[in-house]
Amino acid sequence: MKRFHMHIAVDDLDKNVRFYSVLFGAEPVVRKTDYAKWMLDDPRVNFAISSRGMKPGLDHVGIQVENPTELADIHGRLARADQQMLEQQEVSCCYAKSNKYWVQDPQGIAWEAYQNLGEVPVFGDGAHSVQAEQGPQAACCAPPRQTGESEAKVHV
Repeated sequence: MKRFHMHIAVDDLDKNVRFYSVLFGAEPVVRKTDYAKWMLDDPRVNFAISSRGMKPGLDHVGIQVENPTELADIHGRLARADQQMLEQQEVSCCYAKSNKYWVQDPQGIAWEAYQNLGEVPVFGDGAHSVQAEQGPQAACCAPPRQTGESEAKVHV
């Protein structure tokens, strides 16, 4: 079953954890010094926030899947959307290892489709982190707004 994902960059993590915990009626299931995540069932959403020097506001949205078949299905849909796509395999980001595909919608909002493979002890490994390459204004682990060469596979 798929789950909607939303990631918001915040300037004060503690203040935002308090706010969203009250709003959702639940504490985060993952809480780090720079990151928090709620896995909600009503509505079915993976809602994450982080304070890593990014511009506050919507960072990216996505669809989290549970298995490779669902990921292949979303990949096919994204391919039909006729947008440039970035593929990342076994990438570490947001304290998780994932296989994922990235696209940007016509407004330039980063969308990811991904399957989590497990937890990792660090925010990211830096090898695939666009924020590390693009500076603090780039979306968390998302492709840069201006498409270009990447060490990951780019599909057209």
